[in-house]
Amino acid sequence: MKQTISLSVSNRDTAHNVKHMRKAGDVPGVIYGNTMKNTAIQCNAKELHGVYVKAGENTLVDVDMGGKKVPCLIHAISFNPVTSAYEHIDLYAVDMTKKVTTNVPVIFIGECPAVKNLGGVLLTVHSELEVTCLPSDIPANFTVDLSVLENLRDSITVAKLNVPTGVTITKSPETAIIIVQEPRKEEVVETVVTGTAEGAAAGATADGAAPAAGTPADAKTSDKAAGKDAKAPAKK
Repeated sequence: MKQTISLSVSNRDTAHNVKHMRKAGDVPGVIYGNTMKNTAIQCNAKELHGVYVKAGENTLVDVDMGGKKVPCLIHAISFNPVTSAYEHIDLYAVDMTKKVTTNVPVIFIGECPAVKNLGGVLLTVHSELEVTCLPSDIPANFTVDLSVLENLRDSITVAKLNVPTGVTITKSPETAIIIVQEPRKEEVVETVVTGTAEGAAAGATADGAAPAAGTPADAKTSDKAAGKDAKAPAKK
């Protein structure tokens, strides 16, 4: 039997400043859907937090509006981008006799042999799945056991899920939820020595060594020495 989750709300005067409301610890919101007229509401931020942690967006919440109980789904919640405080809530009033569409989270359990033994990498394709069913049949989650993934490229598809009676997943049965990828290979980077670098290295090696015979430097030195000997006077 599912746990009953309740949230107390009150009508909100739209003329009041919502900033002052938030500072006082309340969250502005709206309730709508089914045959219910759009109604501005407000609720306590701490109470809302407790309800949202338990219910998420796929569990029915009994909204108490001054003694009147209205079954709702949390349709949307906005948060302050700096403080992460609750800023606004949308509640969707459901008809318990009509099907609704909502998202159900996927929970992964167990250890994956392909990762442990073969070094595989898990790729999560879908962390939640859209379903259609009566409000009372919405599952809390879908459980996926990773221990069946023994080989690289193994996957778990929608068809392998245990889906309760009356619940339809909108994705095709062949849709992959999680896949084992092959481990990434490390790239070997080769160092290539350019022509300029080779020339510089050759020059550095020859620095300080005697020039080889036949080079322009040798020829210039030899010519200079020959001229000096020609000018010397002959001894008598």
